[in-house]
Amino acid sequence: MKKDWNDISINKNKNTEIMEIIHLKSYGPVAALKREFRKQMLVMLLVPALLLLTNVNDMVHALSSVLFWSYVAFCFGVIAFAYRNYQIARKMEAMDGAVRSNLEQQIEVLETRLRWKIVGLRVVLLFFIVLIEVLPYFQHYRMLDKWHALAPMIRFGAYAALLVTQYFSNRFVMQRKFGTHLDYLKRLVQEMQD
Repeated sequence: MKKDWNDISINKNKNTEIMEIIHLKSYGPVAALKREFRKQMLVMLLVPALLLLTNVNDMVHALSSVLFWSYVAFCFGVIAFAYRNYQIARKMEAMDGAVRSNLEQQIEVLETRLRWKIVGLRVVLLFFIVLIEVLPYFQHYRMLDKWHALAPMIRFGAYAALLVTQYFSNRFVMQRKFGTHLDYLKRLVQEMQD
């Protein structure tokens, strides 16, 4: 009977230590996830501003550009997605050891959302490829006119190379920025169960 009580107290202390690791405000795994989501939001806010700055001499043309507004829509979509993920990470930070199953669920939600993000980035890249190919029929851009002057084999070869590069680099970047922290959180939650 006494042995059972000792096991419970050891397990309880272990759970408390794990929750302390998760709740570390400055350098815990949840803090690292939050930091990455904030970086994404900041960078995506800067992209439209930089596009406007590069076109400051021809602002009217930039603001009437389908390509510019497509970039803006993409950036705000990424911001909304990152903000939602940031909120999930904040919820994880607020949990205590009594809600281990809830923590597991939040980790699973973030992993699913990161898989969606990889697929979404591929879809967006395909959208921009189609837009670049179709847009010169409706609006003229010097850059796109030069691009369309190239042989179709060169253009489509570049698109294929870009798609292949994105396929491998997205997985690597997502794992490095988010996956390692989520894997660490899963290990901590698993230790709570043991």
